[in-house]
Formats: sequence, C-alpha cells, structure tokens
Amino acid sequence: MLPTVSLIIPCYNEEKRIRTLLDALLAQTYPRALLDVTIADGLSQDGTRAVIAGFQREHPDLTIKVIDNQAQTIPAALNRAIDASAGELLIRLDAHSAPYPEYVEKAAAALVAGKAENVGGVWEIRPGAENGLAAAIAVAAAHPLGVGDALYRHAKAAAYVDTVPFGAFRRSLLDKIGKFDESLLSNEDYEFNTRIRQSGGRIWLDPQIRSIYFARATLGALARQYWRYGLWKFQMLRRYPATLRWRQALPPLFVLTVLVSLVLAAFLPLFGWLLTIILTAYFGVLLVAGAIKATRVNKLSLVLGLPLAIVTMHFSWGLGFLWSIFFGVKQP
Repeated sequence: MLPTVSLIIPCYNEEKRIRTLLDALLAQTYPRALLDVTIADGLSQDGTRAVIAGFQREHPDLTIKVIDNQAQTIPAALNRAIDASAGELLIRLDAHSAPYPEYVEKAAAALVAGKAENVGGVWEIRPGAENGLAAAIAVAAAHPLGVGDALYRHAKAAAYVDTVPFGAFRRSLLDKIGKFDESLLSNEDYEFNTRIRQSGGRIWLDPQIRSIYFARATLGALARQYWRYGLWKFQMLRRYPATLRWRQALPPLFVLTVLVSLVLAAFLPLFGWLLTIILTAYFGVLLVAGAIKATRVNKLSLVLGLPLAIVTMHFSWGLGFLWSIFFGVKQP
C-alpha cells in the first residue's frame, strides 16, 4: 500500500501566491485520500487566510489544516506543521512555489524505493511580477554567476548531493536526527540535510521532481532575502565548518576585498587603481553575461537587469555574511 503523505508549508502574507500553490496541490497525481496539507501561518496581516478558506469551501476533498505560527519564523513553522500532521512521509513546500502534478508521486516513490533519506528536485525559477526587472531577477536566481554550482537550480541528471530544497523524508527520520533547528532563521534546510549526512544518510536530487519557484519581484526584496541568507549561513558554518563550499566563500571575500581597498585607497593610490581594475573586470563580466542571455532569449532588459540582480545578490549575501562574523545575530 502507498504511504500517507503530509505536505508542510510555512506561510506569511501570501495572499497573491497561496492560491497558485493550492491549485498545484489539488492537481497532484498522488491519491488524494492519502494526502493532507498543513499550513503554518505566521499570523498573516493580508487576505491569505481568506483565500485558503475560500479554497477549502470549493475543494473539501483535499484535507487542509491551518495552524498559527506564533514565532513567525520558517523553522518554527515547519516544526509546528510537523507536530500537527500525521503522514508517514513529510514533504516540505513553500508558499512561493507550485509543484508539478507528479511531484508528490515521484518524491514518495523515490523514498519507498530507498533512494535516500531525503529526496528533492529542481526549481524552475519564475518571475515574481510581470516586468523586465522581475524577469531579470528570476534569470539571475538560476544563473551560474548568481548561484554557482547549486545543482537544484539547473541539474539535468539525478545525483546524490549535499542539500535539496523542499525535501521529502520519512517521519521516522526525525526520531533519529530531530526536527528543524529553530535557532537558525535561514539555512534551516541545509542544516537539516547536514545532520542527515552526518548520521550516515543520503540526499537524492532527481530533476524529474520539479517545482516552480517564484523569485522576489524587486531588488529591495532580493537584497533582504540574500542578506538573510548570508547572515545565517555564517552561523550555520560555525557549527559545521566542513560544509563550506567555494560558491559560498566568494561573495564575502569579494565584498571584503572591495571594502578594504576603498579604505586603503584613501591613503595609498595604488589600491584605488587596484579597486578600479577589480570592479571593471567584475562589471564587465556581468555585462557580457547579460548581453549573452538577452540575445539568447530575445529580452533586451536583461542586458542591464541581469547584472543589477547578480550584484544585489553578491553584495547582500556577502555583507550579511560579514556582518554575522563581526557583529553576530539576534537569536530568536
């Protein structure tokens, strides 16, 4: 018999996106009688709950439970949703996502087949709004210059990896490694997967398991997102320094080089010239990348939009990381 599956979803002020996710869940090919949804809402101030309630009235055959996430953090939301659900398998999703119809079926099949302790797939990044800048942000979020070798953004073949977004795992796994770490306000998925690997488990990424992820719509929102990523990445690395990857080290090293060069240039002109060379090469590479991508997809806005988005990602992530090193973070 097929196992029961609980979808656990953190949510906050997602009035514009939550219906897209719910429609995608309704379209799943997995037997609906074996599927339930738990949404941990961080006390949304918009119409999120009204949208969910309307959906529940229209589709009472899909079991949906909405619970309060008083802590208003993602790892707390996941843990509260885990506690409130009952499925043998747990699949973590996001209110900014829309899984393909076969997502649950393929993830559950991989777990039942014993492929790994945690199973995930590939994100297809879509714009968060219908304008040129939002389109550029979506392209940047999947571009190698923006995310390096993160396979869940562009993998073509199945493989064992360090981490996956929106993982699927057995509830029994939590008895072995525990739930999500609520002291980390970001990087909770990576930290969870690190504990899986340290316990002897494996992480399986299959590009046939696909979901759409809607990127941030503005540079300001993108900057806040990547600042948070960098801020909490260092806190995670303090516990697991061996998990550092080159793509994670480059942004803070680059930002630190720029900042130090700026200070030294006030006293030694040589560093001013050095900084000019570094930034000219950096922006030159990004402009070329933007022009190439714009030509391939016939979108002129990417010529400048892609470099702007990648610069925002690099500097926000790097500054957040450095801030965390020198000033720490406020623990929840």
